[in-house]
Amino acid sequence: MKQSDKIRVAVLYGGRSAEHEVSLRSAANVIQYLDTSRFEVIPIGIDKQGNWFLGKEVFANSLEHNRVSRLHDNSQTWFAPEWIGNPAEGHQSRELIAKGGLSGPHFDVVFPVVHGTLCEDGTLQGLLEIAGLPYVGCGVLSSSVGMDKDVSKRLAMHAGINVAPYIMIKQDQWQFNQDHYVREVSDKLSYPVFVKPANTGSSIGITKVKSQDQLSAAVEEAFRFDTKVLVEKALNVMELEVAVLESLDRSADPIVSVVGEVRPTHEFYSYDAKYMDENGAELLIPAPVSGAVREQAQTVARKLFQALECEGMARVDLFLDKHSQQIYFNEINTIPGFTQISMYPKLMEATGISYQDLLTHLIQLAIKRHQNKSRLKRSYAG
Repeated sequence: MKQSDKIRVAVLYGGRSAEHEVSLRSAANVIQYLDTSRFEVIPIGIDKQGNWFLGKEVFANSLEHNRVSRLHDNSQTWFAPEWIGNPAEGHQSRELIAKGGLSGPHFDVVFPVVHGTLCEDGTLQGLLEIAGLPYVGCGVLSSSVGMDKDVSKRLAMHAGINVAPYIMIKQDQWQFNQDHYVREVSDKLSYPVFVKPANTGSSIGITKVKSQDQLSAAVEEAFRFDTKVLVEKALNVMELEVAVLESLDRSADPIVSVVGEVRPTHEFYSYDAKYMDENGAELLIPAPVSGAVREQAQTVARKLFQALECEGMARVDLFLDKHSQQIYFNEINTIPGFTQISMYPKLMEATGISYQDLLTHLIQLAIKRHQNKSRLKRSYAG
């Protein structure tokens, strides 16, 4: 039986992505700030091979070694990708798979604190949907769309929101006709440009390219992380961020935070600037912008959240052109960072929602959405 009447929250961390290490820091904060009077926390670490391990001992070991790993040879794996389609008796009992080796019911809700591909892009969300588990954050569709910088920009443009000029290149096309794309970048965009994998976060694989002779190496670097790459014109901009939170009242608009500015001390807001250098960026909350710009940024963030069918939460990253004062959509993060220096919880706190209240709100949203979906018919007769 359950040890208490607390809601049992499975916090997922790690994952099969290049942002594995960032996830550990986010999860540490979430676990620290979850309201222990209301929630029982069960950490679940996902290693880089996709194996899932339960328990606080695994979590402590993960933090110490900066990666999720098996504690000892006979430690039990709760789930592994290769189990799919194979008989349960071959690896674990059905009871262990359903309950994770714990007494009492399985988790009441899952809180994914994972970032990047195979974590934030709808694949994990699909698995949780199949398992019938309520989970925090966006669903399959918005997670997938939000991760893909190309598709999310197309939808933003369809909604009448500006994006910086860019060219999309697929890996096979690049290998077949590299010279064509080198010329296209020069003709349509001009330098400098940013080269980005279409489906990563935390600025992984991004390079600022200042001349044509640097382009090919930057594209090849981006293709190390994805099979689709964006080459985007570098604008002279301020980097603005807005946190958006779904309201518990389904008839109400989403809650939109104050606007923050990220002011990198590096040439751009790179992975190193975000996570390796304590002084890699100055975070200004609120951003030093006019009231008109602030309102426009908040309107664009709300519009994007709705246009991309987001649920739960998202951090919307915008550009403000320093010359024209025009706002451009950069990207959306459907599982934003939750580290001590992350903008999403900081922006929400500046808006009047504490870290602990934010986590509680997100869990309530997840349970409420699951209850609503559970009422849907899954069969049809007559």
